[in-house]
Amino acid sequence: MREALEVTTFRLTPGLTGADFVAANEDINAYLLRQRGFRWRRITMTSDGTVIDVIAWESAADGRRSASGILTEMADSPVHDTIDQDTVEFRIAPVLQHTT
Repeated sequence: MREALEVTTFRLTPGLTGADFVAANEDINAYLLRQRGFRWRRITMTSDGTVIDVIAWESAADGRRSASGILTEMADSPVHDTIDQDTVEFRIAPVLQHTT
């Protein structure tokens, strides 16, 4: 199976809401849609305020390449100011099982 999930968790900058984060992602979403191997993205927020951002890729290599661009090509995105950078945890891993 060729698929990988990118899972990033973090807290928002104090005073911001999930809606603020989603709104700040407009340019990131456009960037992701242009990336080879992009399948889908889901953003959730738990009751304690942790944001969980999940992106499906055709491969882990596709995810790593795109993640690099988020930090370089998209470095000026307003999304970066919405994230408490000290709380970020980021992983990309191949999918072992997919049940539909």
